Amino acid sequence: QVQLVESGGGLVQLGGSLKLSCAASGFTFSTYTMSWYRQAPGKERELVATITSIGSSTNYADSVKGRFTISRDNAKNTVYLQMNSLKPEDTAVYYCSVVLFTRYWGQGTQVTVSS
Repeated sequence: QVQLVESGGGLVQLGGSLKLSCAASGFTFSTYTMSWYRQAPGKERELVATITSIGSSTNYADSVKGRFTISRDNAKNTVYLQMNSLKPEDTAVYYCSVVLFTRYWGQGTQVTVSS
């Protein structure tokens, strides 16, 4: 039922940009808070950014504040993560997520930042 499909990852150089997309289905997208998480090898999964439903209020991890922007297009059931000024420490698998009683995850998309 609930499905989250990330795309847009890839290999970029330090200082570069990427825009991730997460296509959502199986629930009323416009009424749910959406989040981006990331997980680097050997590290715990961490919350990167969150965007609320109607008000579209945003929150960011301190490590990405000022560089990343989360947004959503409710007509397209899609949440985005614009990533600018990328650093090697941003290298991780990025996951889209939503909570409907239980937390759902996308399959993840790999972002690799080379120096």
